[in-house]
Amino acid sequence: MVGEGAIVAMYGRTCCAALIFLLSVSVQSRARAETTCVDPVPLAHSTVSITRYFDDAERTAQPNLVGIQGTGWFQSPTTIVTVEHVAVAMGLSTQDWKLLNINDSADSYSISVRIQRLAGGRMEKLAVLELQTAISAARSVAIRMSPLAPDDRVVTLAYPNHQPRFVGGRFVQYVGDGRLAGAALLEMHDGNNRLVIDHGASGAPVFDCEGRIAAVISTVITQILQTPFGEKRISTAGGTPNVVSVPVQQLMEFSEAK
Repeated sequence: MVGEGAIVAMYGRTCCAALIFLLSVSVQSRARAETTCVDPVPLAHSTVSITRYFDDAERTAQPNLVGIQGTGWFQSPTTIVTVEHVAVAMGLSTQDWKLLNINDSADSYSISVRIQRLAGGRMEKLAVLELQTAISAARSVAIRMSPLAPDDRVVTLAYPNHQPRFVGGRFVQYVGDGRLAGAALLEMHDGNNRLVIDHGASGAPVFDCEGRIAAVISTVITQILQTPFGEKRISTAGGTPNVVSVPVQQLMEFSEAK
């Protein structure tokens, strides 16, 4: 979920944003594209790891907490889209500029950002972050305006542990009512690994097989299993959804940023 050399914990029960703690551990991950239906090369500069490290005053309230990490994607060279809970956990606002570390597989930037606007509003809003300085290497990707159909193949590019990783899967259904009303449910996995999309993936774009963004990852669906060896966090059963996402069409729905 979060940075290299860090142990991470979930932000909320199922959110994928990452809390960065002061405890070192070596974790390695690498991008894998062999199970996807789209060429990953054109997408390489469209998606980034975004991290905000807290200042001394903020760490006083939570001494062991260093910062928050998630994923975002470029709507333009001066705007990055992620999900609202990532922006909130980072302490971002519409007024104050705050420094964000922005990284892809090749480049790293430290740029001040603020919330430009929030869009949507049923299950979770999308947050459009304004960059104080443009990133010339940023690549924007087309947005899919038509709905996905059940079993449509999809792929995401996320940054668990700050490392880019492509993961394939399928669209399952849109949710019409209840707690997840407005969400797009996905089944994403890498072989038997159903937690490959996890901490740090919040805000990652979900591409269709034409390379268009169809949704944005919000949370993962997990449960805690009690075992003789202690608690074990597990995903859903094979063939069922395990990732909750926000349909990208909600970017066209304007709402007032808080």
